[in-house]
Amino acid sequence: MLIVLASWLQSLSPEFGFLRIFQYLTFRAVMAAMTALVIGLVAGPKVIRTLSALKIGQPIRGYAMQSHLSKSGTPTMGGVLILLAITISTVLWFDLSNRFVWVVLIVTWGFGAIGWVDDWRKVVNKDPEGMRSREKYFWQSVLGLAAALALVFCISENTNAEVWSLFVNWVQSGFSLDLPPNAGLMVPFFKQVNYPLGVLGFVIMTYLVIVGASNAVNLTDGLDGLAIMPVVMVGSALGVFAYVTGSVNFSRYLLFPHIGGTGELLIFCCAMTGAGLAFLWFNTHPAQVFMGDVGALALGGALGTIAVIVRQEIVLAIMGGIFVAEAVSVMMQVVWFKYTKKRYGEGRRLLKMAPLHHHFEKSGWRETQVVVRFWIITMLLCLVGLSTLKLR
Repeated sequence: MLIVLASWLQSLSPEFGFLRIFQYLTFRAVMAAMTALVIGLVAGPKVIRTLSALKIGQPIRGYAMQSHLSKSGTPTMGGVLILLAITISTVLWFDLSNRFVWVVLIVTWGFGAIGWVDDWRKVVNKDPEGMRSREKYFWQSVLGLAAALALVFCISENTNAEVWSLFVNWVQSGFSLDLPPNAGLMVPFFKQVNYPLGVLGFVIMTYLVIVGASNAVNLTDGLDGLAIMPVVMVGSALGVFAYVTGSVNFSRYLLFPHIGGTGELLIFCCAMTGAGLAFLWFNTHPAQVFMGDVGALALGGALGTIAVIVRQEIVLAIMGGIFVAEAVSVMMQVVWFKYTKKRYGEGRRLLKMAPLHHHFEKSGWRETQVVVRFWIITMLLCLVGLSTLKLR
C-alpha cells in the first residue's frame, strides 16, 4: 500500500524523489518486521486484557503434566495478535499486485479461522473436543487443495497474464498439459536435480505440505514459547529463499529456478518474524497468553505455503525438524498403542507421553530446558537448510 502512495507522490513532484527508497525490497522488508514488532508490542497488553475479560482461558486436561495445571485460565487465542500484526504490516509494505503474497495471506487467515472455531468451542462453549477431527480435517483439506490448485499455475509462470494463459491451455489440453520445470520437486544438496510432478503430483504434494505443516506446528505448541521461536527462525530462513528465487541474478548464480514475484514473500516473512518476536514477549515462561489453534494452525499453513512457492519443501522438513519430530512422535504413539492393544489386549506406549516435548518433561527436563534446547536444535537445522543455497 505504501509503495503505491510513494509512487503517486513521486509523480506529483520531484521533491518526493527520496521516496524511491520504497522501491527497494530490502528496505520494505526491514520496515515490515519493525512495523509488526511495534504493533504486537503495543497491542499485546490490550489483547490480553480483552481475552481475560471475555474469560477466554486455556483449559488444562486432567491427564496433562501436573506442572501445567497452574496454567489453567491463562488467556488463549492470542494468535489473533500475531495474525493482525502480520496482516497490517504486510499490507502496508508489499506490492499489492503480487499474487503470491495474497495466496499466503488467504491461506494464513483460512487456517486461522479453523483454529478460531476450534478454540472458541473449547474455551467459550466448554466443549473439550472443540472442532471434531473429521470436520477440522475437511476444512483444512478444502483450503489446502484450493491453495495447491492456485499455486500450480502461479509458480509455473512469471506474470499474472502468463498464469491465466497457462491455465486456459491446461483446460483446452484436456487437463493433461505438462508443467514447466519450476513446478518440479527440488532436491537439496544436488545441482539442478528436479523431479517433474505434473499437475496432479504437484497438487497432492502441496496439499500434504500445507496441511502437514499446519498440524505439525499445532502439535508443537504445548509449552511456553516452544512453537513461536522455531516459527520465527524457519520463517526468516524461508524469506532468504524467497529473495533468492525472486532475483534473476541470485537464482541464476545459485542454480535456483527463477520465479518472478516470489521476492515479495520476504515482506511477509519479515512481518511474521516481527509479529512472532512481539508475541514471544508475552508468551515466554511464565506465559501471559497462549496462541491457541488460531495462531498455530495459521502459522504452520503459512510456512508450508511459502515453502511450496519457493520450491523448498524438503528444506522445510529439514529446518522444521522439531515440527516433524513432534508430529511423528504423536503418530508413532497412536499407532503403537492401537497395535499393542489389538495384539496383547493392552495398549502400550513408545514414549512416556506425546507429543515429544512432554516425553522429555516426563524424563525430568524442566519446561524451560525443553524449550531452549528445542530452539537451539531449530537454529542448527535452519543453518543446515540455508547451507543448501551453496552446498549443491
